[in-house]
Formats: sequence, C-alpha cells, structure tokens
Amino acid sequence: MESPFARPPRPLSRAEVREVDRRAIEDLGLPGLVLMENAGRGLTAAVDRDLRARGAPPGAEVLVVCGRGNNGGDGFVLARHLLLLGWRPRVALAGRLAQVDRATDAGVNLGVLERVGEQVHEAPDGPALTAWLGRWPTAPLVVDALYGTGLEGALRDPGLGLVQALDRDPRPKVAVDLPSGLDCDQGVPLGAAVRAARTVTFVHEKRGFAAAGARAYTGEVEVVPIGCPAAAWGHVV
Repeated sequence: MESPFARPPRPLSRAEVREVDRRAIEDLGLPGLVLMENAGRGLTAAVDRDLRARGAPPGAEVLVVCGRGNNGGDGFVLARHLLLLGWRPRVALAGRLAQVDRATDAGVNLGVLERVGEQVHEAPDGPALTAWLGRWPTAPLVVDALYGTGLEGALRDPGLGLVQALDRDPRPKVAVDLPSGLDCDQGVPLGAAVRAARTVTFVHEKRGFAAAGARAYTGEVEVVPIGCPAAAWGHVV
C-alpha cells in the first residue's frame, strides 16, 4: 500500500510535469541531482519488493535498460542502490557512452556507477539490445528506464527498434515513470510501447494513464515521491 504523502490534486500532463521540475529546481532551489537520487531510491524500494514477491534468489541479476536522459539517470541510481541490497544489476545504455553529456544529472550518475566498478554496456539499436538481453537468460526482471515523459511524436529508428526489442523480451518489466513509447498525455503508443507489469511513477500518475487501453501498458501503477514540496505543483488545479 502506498504511503499517504502529499501529491498534486490530479494526474499530470507532460507540460505540468516539466513545470513541477522547473519550480522545484529553479524557484525552490532543489538540485536536480537530489530529485534524481530521491526518484532512484523510491524506484529501488519498488523493484526490491517486486523481486522478493517473485521469489528471486539472493543475488539475482536485474536488467536495467537506460536512455541518455533523466529516465536513464533514474535507472543509473537504481542500479547503484540495487548493489547495496545485494542484487546484481546489469546495465545497458541505449546508445553510445561517448554520446552522454557527463555534465547532466544523468551523466553524473552514469559516471558514479562506472567508478564503483559496474560495466555499462552499449546497445545503440534494437538488434544490439536484443542480443544484450539474451546474455542474461536467468534474470527474473527487466527495468525499462529508456524514455520518460518528454517523449513526443512518432518513434523512429533507432528508438523504435529499441522499444520493440525491450517489449519483445518475455520477462516482466518495471517501467520508470511511464512505459517507454507511451504518450504521457494521450496514453497511446507512439508507434510502439513497452508493456510493463508495473509502472513506478513520480510525484503523481500521468494524464494518459486514464486513457482506454493504457493499463495494458502500465500494468499496476505505484506513485512515489521525489521530495518536491507542494509549492512545486501550485499550478495544478
């Protein structure tokens, strides 16, 4: 059961999510790295519960597929905290390591993960991601940290192929904030979308989750806080 923490009065649109982040960071002075750390820790608790509920053995591998943006950054934080809980994260970057801006919050967390000795594998397209997923056949769970709320417009390759490869993997998936490829506002696939068993979403549910058919992609939805004070969502009425 979710904790009764404060949250906006209703689900959020893409524009409202961006404004919550802007107010928290620019107006209230909360560093983006703090928000990402909070998101990753809340995500870790949900993934840990999921693994235990599925009877995963101690030290089981967990596959984490990360994009280059903030959604991927949440995945990097998740991987670091899974290590502390005794799980063995295996991390794939959907792209090339050289393409990641190391000055961003996601880039900082990627660097930390690398410096603690975790190898981050490159999967620049669908076939590469399919091959990587196949390297870990006993991993009981896959985490989708590929695309977040900022995704707009129809997917094109390599993004389309990456989403399709992730969706085709038969294992249960936990989506970070929303399933990759699902439109935040409309709740429909942008050409393709990951079908998750559970979605761990931040601050509040997203507007598209209420659309007909959206739950086939989100699965069970769990909302976790990231430390934004209520002043960050004063525009949501």
